[in-house]
Amino acid sequence: MSSLADINEEYEQIMRSPEGGARDRNLSQLMNKMKHDFHIPPFQSDEWEQNNKDVITLYRKISMSRSK
Repeated sequence: MSSLADINEEYEQIMRSPEGGARDRNLSQLMNKMKHDFHIPPFQSDEWEQNNKDVITLYRKISMSRSK
């Protein structure tokens, strides 16, 4: 399991790569990794988000960084 710091470091590394399909795929894979490691529910859950603010904030940051 990765820590949020590890995920953020990987995110920063991906964002230094050129824009395009490869970057989007890497960001998507990172989001899937977060879903698995942090048990992010498939549907929005206000209670889960309230209890995991740091996780959901980083997850949304990654999501918004994708071009698609």
